[in-house]
Amino acid sequence: MGLLSLLRKLRPNPEKEARILLLGLDNAGKTTILKQLASEDITTVTPTAGFNIKSVAADGFKLNVWDIGGQWKIRPYWKNYFANTDVLIYVIDCTDRARLPEAGSELFEMLMDNRLKQIPVLIFANKQDMPDAMTASEVAEKMSLVQLQGRTWEIKGCTAVDGTGLKEGMDWVCKNMKK
Repeated sequence: MGLLSLLRKLRPNPEKEARILLLGLDNAGKTTILKQLASEDITTVTPTAGFNIKSVAADGFKLNVWDIGGQWKIRPYWKNYFANTDVLIYVIDCTDRARLPEAGSELFEMLMDNRLKQIPVLIFANKQDMPDAMTASEVAEKMSLVQLQGRTWEIKGCTAVDGTGLKEGMDWVCKNMKK
């Protein structure tokens, strides 16, 4: 038994840790969501060329959130991060109707991987503050999310720039985390 695991057992109320994978197409708002969760400044968010990792406390959990870039050149590498994932958060840009089929295709392809078979999925329908944004239910319908039968999943509308809906989504994550 390592020193770290021994110290964890000695603590009266050990914090549970979880690995969260934050994915979605480029410009969906993943990094802004991550910065909001970490209470960081979002005035200068640049496209993620690789990945960002932040630890966030929520409901007695230490959530280690991995934000992986969503550019098409990076997406083939997403699978390298699937192992040991407890929850997948997938972010959709609800104003980008043209790329919704692409976003859906990427999600369904990913969920075929055996390492993600039993993993709960939260879909953030982001950019709800924009006048032309699709609602979360419209996104669910257009992406045929009902096909996710037999899997724990939820779609939540959110606005990453002001944090609207993020707490509700993270509450769902903590309640549905893989045991």
